[in-house]
Amino acid sequence: MGAKGKKKIWILAEYGILAVILLFLMFPLYWVLMTSFKTNMEAYRFPPTMVPEAPNINSYISLFTEDNFFFIYYKNNFIVSGITAGITLILAIMSGYALSRFKIRWNKWIVAAFLSAQMFPIVSRMISLYDLLGKIHLINTRAGLILALTAAMLPFTITLMASFFDGIPRELEEAAIVDGAGRIQTLFQIVMPLVKSGMVAVGIYAFLMTWDDYLHAVTLIQNDSLRTLSAGVALRYLGELSYDWSKVNTISVVGILPIMFLFFFFQKYMVKGLVAGAVKG
Repeated sequence: MGAKGKKKIWILAEYGILAVILLFLMFPLYWVLMTSFKTNMEAYRFPPTMVPEAPNINSYISLFTEDNFFFIYYKNNFIVSGITAGITLILAIMSGYALSRFKIRWNKWIVAAFLSAQMFPIVSRMISLYDLLGKIHLINTRAGLILALTAAMLPFTITLMASFFDGIPRELEEAAIVDGAGRIQTLFQIVMPLVKSGMVAVGIYAFLMTWDDYLHAVTLIQNDSLRTLSAGVALRYLGELSYDWSKVNTISVVGILPIMFLFFFFQKYMVKGLVAGAVKG
C-alpha cells in the first residue's frame, strides 16, 4: 500500500472517530427529544424504546395551554439572564480595559486573584453570599440574584476582556489622544470596535452560564413567581415519588431552544473570541 493509501486510511479513521464522538455527545439530546414525544408509561418502560411507538404531542399541548408556571419561569430566565449578561459585559469592558492599560505593581496579583476565584466551587461561597444579601434585604429578589450571578461571572470575563485589549496596539490610542480624543472617547470609538468578537464572546458566555444556573437560583429565591427555569423545574415538576418524564423532557426541549438559536447565530464570533482571548497577551 502506497503513502497515499495510508493517508486516506488515516483520514477515514479520523472521521470515524469524530463521528463516534459526535454521536456520543448528541445522544442525550436525541433521548430528551424522543422522550418528550412518549407517553409517561412508555418513558418508564424497560427496556426503553429508542423511538416512540406512538408519538404524541400531548405534553407540548398541555405545556402551552394548561401550564402557567412554565412561562413564569421562562420569562424570569430571560429577564435574569439578559440583565446579568448586560451588566457583566459593561463591567468586564471597563475593568478589563483598566487592567490592560493602567499597569500598576498589583496587576499580576489582581489577575491571580481573579483566576484563583474560579478554583473554588460555587457551594463554598453560598453561605456567606446568602448572609451578605440577607443583611441588605436582597434575598428573594431578582436584583439579589442578578448581583450574585454577575459577581460569579466577573473574574473570568474581566480576565478575558483584558486579554483582548492587550492585543490592541497602544499606538492607536496614542494617535487618537494626540488628535484631541479623551480616554473614554478613545475607548468607545477606537478600541471597542476592534474587540467586537471578544464582547460577543463575553456577552454570550454570561448569558449561557446564567441561563443554566441552578444553585444560585434555588438558594436565593423562595418565591415561586420569581424562580428561574432550572430551579422551577426541579422544585415543581420533579416529585419525590414519581416524575412526569414526558413533561420534564418537553420542558427541556423548549428550554434549550433559545440557547441553540443563540449559539448557532453567534457561534463564529464566540469561538473566534474565546480562541483569540486565549492566545493574546
